[in-house]
Amino acid sequence: MGTGRLYAAVAAGAFRRYATYRVATAAGLFTNTVFGLILAYTFIALWDEKPHLGGYDQAQALTYVWVGQGLLTVVSVMGGGFEDELIERIRTGDIAIDLYRPVDLQLWWLAQDMGRALFQLLGRGAVPLAFGAFFFELALPGDPLTWIAFLVAVALGVLVSFSIRYLVALSAFWLMDGAGVAQMAWILGIFCSGMVLPLNVFPGVLGEVVRALPWSSLIQAPADVLLGTADPLGTYAFQAAWALALLAAGRLVQSAATRRVVVQGG
Repeated sequence: MGTGRLYAAVAAGAFRRYATYRVATAAGLFTNTVFGLILAYTFIALWDEKPHLGGYDQAQALTYVWVGQGLLTVVSVMGGGFEDELIERIRTGDIAIDLYRPVDLQLWWLAQDMGRALFQLLGRGAVPLAFGAFFFELALPGDPLTWIAFLVAVALGVLVSFSIRYLVALSAFWLMDGAGVAQMAWILGIFCSGMVLPLNVFPGVLGEVVRALPWSSLIQAPADVLLGTADPLGTYAFQAAWALALLAAGRLVQSAATRRVVVQGG
């Protein structure tokens, strides 16, 4: 089997694996919908008081809410992807087996995460957005090219998310338990991705800082591409730059870690 086919098979296997969790998917859809309703009515009240807050009208703000709910698990803002399994394998020493496999460790987990993200996009991404469009007036584009541009931004957002979570997982080589680092990363992700509020709403220097951080690639960047408030090519360049930098950092940390593998218990 060629290398490309191998990683495609890994991604397909991850897709099938997540597709078996039907009850968890249904529960997640319910949770996303309820949280989306809470945010939607909060945004309606906020935008009634301050129209065009952050450069959005109310329809755009509501669209942002439901796009965010659709992407929440796709880009793993709050974790729930491969990183928990990788941290556990490092903690138990099973990572030593992985390092002997004739595959690239980083690409192996990336393929798994891409399969997961594709399932989440199909299984949990479209439904909240469709629900929001049915019950609220949204500013959804009619141009298919805009939707394609949006999906490209989502894919790059998944790549950035993977790169961050891979670094988080590798911290377990030194800490033996990456749970604390993972929780810190999730808090930063919630605050800096635009999950709760669009980053355009953040004032002054704070707004500039959060928009420059990699987490803005997860929700804010794809949403702005869909809403037509950002240049797609500039957005792609920003996301790709962060992805390349973080993937390279992950490669360096992986190299340092595998030179001194620490197996708990001996």
